[in-house]
Amino acid sequence: MSRDKLEKKVAELKNGDRSAFDYVYDHTHRSVYFAALYILKDRMHAEDILQETYMRAINSLGQYAAGTNFTAWLVSIGRSLALNRLKKYRREVTTDFQDDAYKYGSRETEMPYIFDVAAKLLAEDEYQILMLCQVAGYKRREVAAMLDMPIGTVTWKNNEALKKLKTHLVKEGAV
Repeated sequence: MSRDKLEKKVAELKNGDRSAFDYVYDHTHRSVYFAALYILKDRMHAEDILQETYMRAINSLGQYAAGTNFTAWLVSIGRSLALNRLKKYRREVTTDFQDDAYKYGSRETEMPYIFDVAAKLLAEDEYQILMLCQVAGYKRREVAAMLDMPIGTVTWKNNEALKKLKTHLVKEGAV
């Protein structure tokens, strides 16, 4: 993903060209989703936050400073919304039916066990890098640009996260 092209599409969106939204969404939604999922640990709430993040971002595009990291700006909006959601629903029953999915005919159980282990085991930045590199399929240089980090840091954190997961899974007998 070209950071310059993303900035160009954001500028077009800012100027009222709604057709640029598809490109912006396609190149940023995974980062926002995984950031929300890390905080909420619930896929349905994370998807809600994803939608709410883009609604807020569209309404607040004037506040975005062109040339800064748009993906990081979106992720910060998503994190804030996720933290607010977490505070609001902390005492309520979660809507994630993964444990009883077989009762409801849900396909939620197909979400790999590794996501849950990763969310519990890894730091937020390690989790986000791992999900973007290994699950979403971004290249490390693309993730580095999205998160405004050096590529060496992204590579190192990705490798460390993989080592932590492997160690944990071997210890648990899952591998």
